[in-house]
Amino acid sequence: MHRVIGERDLSDTPFSPDEARALYRDMVRARRFDERALALQRRGWMSGYPPYKGQEASQVGAAHAMAAEDWLFPTYRSNGMQIARGVPMSDILRFRRGQPEYTSDHDVPNFPQAVPIATQIPHATGAGMAMNYEDDDGAVLCYFGDGATSEGDFHEGLNFAGVFETPTVFFCENNNWAISLPRRKQTAAASIADRAQAYGFKGGQVDGNDPLAVREFVQSALESARDGKPVLVESMTYRQGAHTTSDDPSRYREDEDLPEWRTRDPLERYEEYLREQGVITDDYVETIHEEADEELTDAVERAESGEPADPDEVFDSVYAEMPKKLEKQRDWLRSFADEHDVQELEH
Repeated sequence: MHRVIGERDLSDTPFSPDEARALYRDMVRARRFDERALALQRRGWMSGYPPYKGQEASQVGAAHAMAAEDWLFPTYRSNGMQIARGVPMSDILRFRRGQPEYTSDHDVPNFPQAVPIATQIPHATGAGMAMNYEDDDGAVLCYFGDGATSEGDFHEGLNFAGVFETPTVFFCENNNWAISLPRRKQTAAASIADRAQAYGFKGGQVDGNDPLAVREFVQSALESARDGKPVLVESMTYRQGAHTTSDDPSRYREDEDLPEWRTRDPLERYEEYLREQGVITDDYVETIHEEADEELTDAVERAESGEPADPDEVFDSVYAEMPKKLEKQRDWLRSFADEHDVQELEH
């Protein structure tokens, strides 16, 4: 298990105080986004939301490990990672309201969020194969949860990566629960990281509540991937809240036999560490929180100022020439919209 907090002073790491503060800043931004998004959903602003409180260190640490040209293949719970990579908060909020994900035309190398479980894993491997064909020096980081490792796409993607030596890091964020299914019921392997051996490459575990450890470990994994050696990273973290806003974890999750380092709040833990290292002060913490709140206020205003999404657009970019079956589906939706007076679908 790779760790920094509790084992090393900051001076014994490769990170400067500025880099350590940058991680903290993005963790605060990620936390405040999650809290605001959850509040917005509860008042009906969006239909549903997958909270990630407790996983900020894992996501931000991995994002900071990536080079600017590396590609991220995210899922629906990776908002913190995308924010740390530079995706505007307003884009993510608009996406949660059914609008296109790239309304700001940002140039962050970031694929759309994969909502189906594990479907992005073969895509990430394919992108790595394309990089090999094009002699591209970049790498791919594919983010997924522990539940995705039970899908066939996981096997297929990692198998191809091992065979074709793709520059891909498979970043499994193990929060111990695939909705209501605990990890122990998903695999008999000692760890998810151990499963990499079956595909011919290395895997390892990192303390996912330690952003310095995650950044250090993932950065090393990306360097390995650029040399044609994929890596499976198992980031050990914990989902403090529900799987989604339609989930009630109290029905399946009680007190668990998990270590304190895994269940403790990662933001509080990291802030305490930085204070002990003399890297941050009360004034700095207050400023970072104020800046995050201002950024969020602007993001919500931007998201609300955009034109409502037209459901008809979901049919436009599926095929170069729309097949008859899809035309019938579109026509039905238009009829439904006319019947219920939905203006955006009227032609």
